[in-house]
Order: sequence, then C-alpha cells, then structure tokens
Amino acid sequence: MMDRKKRTAPSITAMKKAGEKIAVLTAYDFTTARLLDEAGVDVLLVGDSAAMVVLGYENTLPVSLDAMILLTAAVSRARPAALVVGDMPFMSYQASIADAVRSAGRMVKEGGGEAVKLEGGRKIVPKITAVLEAGIPVMGHIGLTPQSIHELGGYRVQGRNDEARDRLMDDATALAEAGCFSIVLEAIPWQLGKELSEAIPIPTIGIGAGPHCDGQVLVVNDIVGYVTGRVPKFVRSYGDTKSVVADAAEGFVKDVKSGEYPSIDESY
Repeated sequence: MMDRKKRTAPSITAMKKAGEKIAVLTAYDFTTARLLDEAGVDVLLVGDSAAMVVLGYENTLPVSLDAMILLTAAVSRARPAALVVGDMPFMSYQASIADAVRSAGRMVKEGGGEAVKLEGGRKIVPKITAVLEAGIPVMGHIGLTPQSIHELGGYRVQGRNDEARDRLMDDATALAEAGCFSIVLEAIPWQLGKELSEAIPIPTIGIGAGPHCDGQVLVVNDIVGYVTGRVPKFVRSYGDTKSVVADAAEGFVKDVKSGEYPSIDESY
C-alpha cells in the first residue's frame, strides 16, 4: 500500500466531520501490526483482550499493566501510520487519579503508545481529565465494559431499557465533553448505537453496536479465524488462519517423523 499520512488522535476525531469511516483492529505483536498497517487500518488497539487471545485467561481481568506495556511496545516498534492506542488494564486506573496518570504515562513512555483507552462513563471523568492534562489522548469505552463483567453479571448486551439508554447517553456526553477523541460502544442495540453516534461530536467506534457508528473495531484473531472458542455473532470472518496453521504444523510433524525434512539442500 502507498505511504499514508500518520494518523493522530485529532485526525481520527476529524474523520467523523469528514464523513470517513474509521477502521480499527486489535494488534498484540510487531509482525501483525506491520501487516494490519499495510492493509490501511486507521487505529491499532493493543487491547486487553490479549488476556484471552494471547495469554489464555478466561476474561480480561488478570492481564497486568506490565504485560500491556510489553505488547504495546511490540506494536509501536512497527512504526505504523495507524494510531497506536494502549488499553489500560483492570486496576491500572480505577483506584485513584494518581494511578491513572502514572499508568497512562507508562503506556506512552515505556510502551510507545500514542493514546490510551479507559473503560467507564461519567464516574471516571476526573481520571480522564487528569490523563488528558498530562498530554495523553484518551479513547473512551462504554456499553459492555469487560473489566466490569462481575458488576454487569457477565457478557450481556447493554442499554436495552430506557434507564440504561439514558445512562449511556449521559456517559457518552460526559466523555465527549471531557475531551476524549473517540468512544468505543460495545454490545448495545443498533438503534442506540445510531442515536449515540448522532448525539455526540466525536467518533463512535462500534463493536457489536450496529452499522451506524462512525467506525468499527474487531479482534484481529476473530476476523482471521485464529481462534479455538466461540466467536461473537457480530464478527465477520475474513480468513481461516486456524486451518492454515494446523495444516502447516501437521505437514511439518509428518515430514520430520518420516525423515523427509530437512533435505540436504535445506541444510547449512
């Protein structure tokens, strides 16, 4: 792909005004970041979903800040034109404003992230404000917030009734007014995704939030079929990497066992 202009937090915000949809994918390593960037992705989100798809945990809660910094650094070393956003993991910012600023600072200073993502609505605005005052752009995240699964009662669609709708509308407004450059909307009815997207001036990035959001984000492992468990119904598959890897590994094992690999020509 031809060289692209570097994406920044302000340029992502400006895409909404320009009517340009925003493509976001997760990335957790150098090589994948390079490939996704060459494909034209606008934002590379180093998601705490790495806890499940990379580290094998059942949910996002166990992944540490140190681990997220390590993954963010790997992605940032690809020097992508895409904006690199580091996901702030559970308990890296919830306890205090000081923790939020310190953790966000590490994501940028040590991880090379160009922005951070925090889950939560109006109640975390003081922390978002402090992070922004430290010069670090913030992506918000409301709806289904995986770091709050115990409070929410599991991975459930949010905003189904009027009270929940009003709360999400208030949260989105608060995050926009606080200065977030975009907001992830996860697992909400498409009608609410449309309403929220029309109500706030900053981009909405949907994941299971319908087609009317200003952009969409998915986990890269899901779209390339590199998974072993259930895939959410809102995921569209664009490849079958699992079969490619399995077939290649089986072929290697077969050739090693039979003595077919390596040949003389494949030796030093």
